[in-house]
Amino acid sequence: MAAVPPLIGVSTYLEADTRWGVWRLEAALLPAAYPRLVQRAGGLAVLLPPDAPERAARTVARLDGLVIAGGPDVEPARYGAEPDPRTGPPDRARDAWELALIGAALAARLPLLGICRGMQLLNVALGGTLVQHLDGHGGPAAGVFGSHPVRPVTGTRCAAAVPEETVVVPTYHHQAVGRLGAGLIASAHAADGTVEAVEPASGGPWVLGVQWHPEMSEDLRVMRALVHAAGEGGRTDGDGSPGGPSTASAPTAVSAP
Repeated sequence: MAAVPPLIGVSTYLEADTRWGVWRLEAALLPAAYPRLVQRAGGLAVLLPPDAPERAARTVARLDGLVIAGGPDVEPARYGAEPDPRTGPPDRARDAWELALIGAALAARLPLLGICRGMQLLNVALGGTLVQHLDGHGGPAAGVFGSHPVRPVTGTRCAAAVPEETVVVPTYHHQAVGRLGAGLIASAHAADGTVEAVEPASGGPWVLGVQWHPEMSEDLRVMRALVHAAGEGGRTDGDGSPGGPSTASAPTAVSAP
């Protein structure tokens, strides 16, 4: 039987009062660059709109890999902080859903990639904190991506995917990882010391968070690393055996705070 490309879920978000032809309706949205990056890297992309957090484990059980996409600031209460005046308004439903997806993916040992906000949420899910504002990491103008060099840490999963001593990446963010979450290490840094990637300190399932935006680049390597890890489950055409992640032995997902 021919191998089926791994099924990669990508989190999406809700936007109110969105124009669709003659209609103005709430919409579940995601920039097309995210699913296109999954597809270009060899995966099948499926979009995951916000849902009840208690349904995260059942959602994750259908997937071979998970991407938590970029987006707005995480609510500071999630990591025990008061909001900085420059922190954006919270999206509590999105925070709850994506934290539940992360918890379920970690419990099920599902390959996981967090992008920008997704990396920050991974850190928060494991008890870490965020720096609520820093300068010099956004774009040259609102809505325009910038770029800067990052240095992967030798011997890490990040460096295995991007082995150059220094790589220039697309970037647009004003928040960053503060205190690292439990079991995480920094696996790439910007020139000013800002954490640009995180991953588990020890082995185990493929988990990586990157602060930059690989979907805005022609560089497929980070997403290909996720798709490769997701494909190790060995889905095939036909009766689906061997299949993707088993639901029989997956641990119960951690509840979102």
